Amino acid sequence: MKNIIAAVVLVFTVAFSTNAQNEMSKKDVKTIALEQTPGEFTKKQLTVTPGTYVFEIANKGVGHDVGFVLVKKGEDISKPENHIQTAYVTEVVATGKTQLSKPTVLEAGEYVYFCPMNPTATDNIILVQ
Repeated sequence: MKNIIAAVVLVFTVAFSTNAQNEMSKKDVKTIALEQTPGEFTKKQLTVTPGTYVFEIANKGVGHDVGFVLVKKGEDISKPENHIQTAYVTEVVATGKTQLSKPTVLEAGEYVYFCPMNPTATDNIILVQ
């Protein structure tokens, strides 16, 4: 009987601990919201602190699907292997819609973001300091 009670307590403890860690992890993830209009992002530069971010990309009247690409500044943006793939939106963003990326860790440095589907300039900067 003691073993059954101990097992039940252990299951509840593990479940509570896992849930608390998941909630804590969600709080540690911040959102960077960016809007695309025809041919450009409305924000050209932003500064954030190092951490984990989800990119929320909104398509504001572009008229066709858009996406999102993030690359460490100085890397060749034309090479997909240099793209930070977790920053890609999980689905293309239709006109009037918003999509999210996966959580992406940003370390100190500069990053370039753009959309080859829009297409936008490649001089949009995220400064992480």
